[in-house]
Amino acid sequence: MRSALLRSLRSVRETLLPDTSARSSHLPQRREEEEDEDEGSRSSLDHLPVDMQFLIMTYLPPEDLCRLGGCSRYWRSMVQEPLLWRYFFMRDMASWTSVDHLSMPQEEFLKTAAVTEGSELQRRDYMSEYLRCSPACRRQYGQHRPALEAVAHFLQNLVAGAEPRFAMLGPGLEQLDISLMTTMMYSPHILPMAGIPQRQIEGIGSGISFLYNNRHKFNIITLYSTYSSERERARLEQQSVRSKLFVQQGEVEGLPVYSVTPQVQEVCQAVNGFIFVSNAETDRGRMEESSQLQSVLQPVWGPASRPLLVLSCVSREGAQRTPSVTVAQQLQLHLLANPWMVQDVVSESLAGLLDGIGWLLKHSGLRL
Repeated sequence: MRSALLRSLRSVRETLLPDTSARSSHLPQRREEEEDEDEGSRSSLDHLPVDMQFLIMTYLPPEDLCRLGGCSRYWRSMVQEPLLWRYFFMRDMASWTSVDHLSMPQEEFLKTAAVTEGSELQRRDYMSEYLRCSPACRRQYGQHRPALEAVAHFLQNLVAGAEPRFAMLGPGLEQLDISLMTTMMYSPHILPMAGIPQRQIEGIGSGISFLYNNRHKFNIITLYSTYSSERERARLEQQSVRSKLFVQQGEVEGLPVYSVTPQVQEVCQAVNGFIFVSNAETDRGRMEESSQLQSVLQPVWGPASRPLLVLSCVSREGAQRTPSVTVAQQLQLHLLANPWMVQDVVSESLAGLLDGIGWLLKHSGLRL
């Protein structure tokens, strides 16, 4: 793909910056003078070889690359080259630390089998898709909520009488070497604890209140699959545990279909949103997790406006992880009516956690 991209950039250069030494001697004098003036107005950057220009562009953040395109007709054509943004898209997508329901790449942009060329490449606007999906661009320009969603959040704020509550579940809570919830409980410099409620969900978990930015109080009810001794034994033996949260109802096209137990139903009806902790250290299929998520988010338990935060967790910094876009694909989050976000998190340091919690609180109706 890199060689195809360089050929395309060279073609742009040959069209817009022809070699003046190769000019025909019979060109009109006035035309030669105009070209000499254009040659004199070019910057030293224009005279660099295409390979060097491409290397420079690979180091520029998206906003600076777009500014470069405003310098001249030549750089506008170079920066808007479709293959260039396809290269950036495929290079960077695996390193994006988050993706949500508004920025998930469309399915056709995720196909990487062959280099798309010609009219098919022109039809796929990789530049616009990159700027829409890249976390850096989302933070730079923000994402405006639809008017109806903003009104709904305003009304929720009017009637909200208590701290928002979230149900947290998922294999990443139990399979990693470092417990995410334990780290959260003992990291007051990141998320101070604000109290442990007296009421508990028998045999499943209990609620803990935290403070976000030392101002916004929220509660997390942790739903473990089974008792702590069984979870620890399964983790050490690297075996699966039979979850007490779900009951398998059958299969559809070879995939399991689950329903939630009565205790979990009670939790699902009471919370303002959900946190699903995924084990990003494994790249195994997540079809079972996807089916369990869909059972938790059934409309019968509450409105589809409740947000879902997926924490894509690894134990330590530097651990190999499944990209957030891949996790979203494997969990089939695009099938959900709920707003959702996948956020990379490190259990040991809680890196990335506050970004996810901030998104969750905002989509739950809090004005941060």
